[in-house]
Amino acid sequence: MTHWLEQFVHWSAGFGLNYNFLLDAYQRGTLGQGALTTVLLCLLTIIGSLLAGVGLAAMLTSGKPWLTRPARVFVEVTRNTPTLVQLYCAFLVLNMLLTEAVGAANPLTPFAWVVIVISLHKGAFHAEALRAGIEAVPTVTLEAASSLAFNNRQLLWNVQLPLALRFALPALINNLIDLVKMTAVASAIAVGDITYAAIMIWTQSDNVLELMILILGFFGLLSFTVNCVGRWLEARLRMPGYGH
Repeated sequence: MTHWLEQFVHWSAGFGLNYNFLLDAYQRGTLGQGALTTVLLCLLTIIGSLLAGVGLAAMLTSGKPWLTRPARVFVEVTRNTPTLVQLYCAFLVLNMLLTEAVGAANPLTPFAWVVIVISLHKGAFHAEALRAGIEAVPTVTLEAASSLAFNNRQLLWNVQLPLALRFALPALINNLIDLVKMTAVASAIAVGDITYAAIMIWTQSDNVLELMILILGFFGLLSFTVNCVGRWLEARLRMPGYGH
């Protein structure tokens, strides 16, 4: 591993790039741990945002004002305010209030707040995509399901959501790619993701350009991976002949 790194450092030096910090075990370990933290953030927020999106979509299409109105207010407020501002409000205000209430027993770490805020933020976008998908389900399909004595809950979970997922999948994948990039805001509250790790390294040495190239490449790879999985799911879940 070290041999390959030495070759890479030597090769990149020919382009005027200084990647000598990769040969330092501590700095290399810090960057590696930051990369793992970012990957974990992506996995947890993808799951959390999809769950939040399904819940909000169910509320938006429930036809019950006491569910629809709060969900609509939440979606509009969340979609129209910056993620970073939401994160600061959650961590600097809600977390402070929680700490004052329970003291050192506060179970929510900065990492947890990032997962919660990003999950809810992107969940609002997922909800709108799923709502559009639910409303796009043909009436004749719902009538056929109703003739089988499906109640509203069964219609939603067994008919509307499975079809809505297929309709909304391109929009959902686009949202998830944006989510991957959004995890970089974690560094704003000192969560040790790859961005924060890079900041810690470049404050000690003059290699901002080199680290920015690494960060761009890393997030590009993560986003491309999500895109590939999304394309595979689209092909896998496509209903032959539907819509043609």
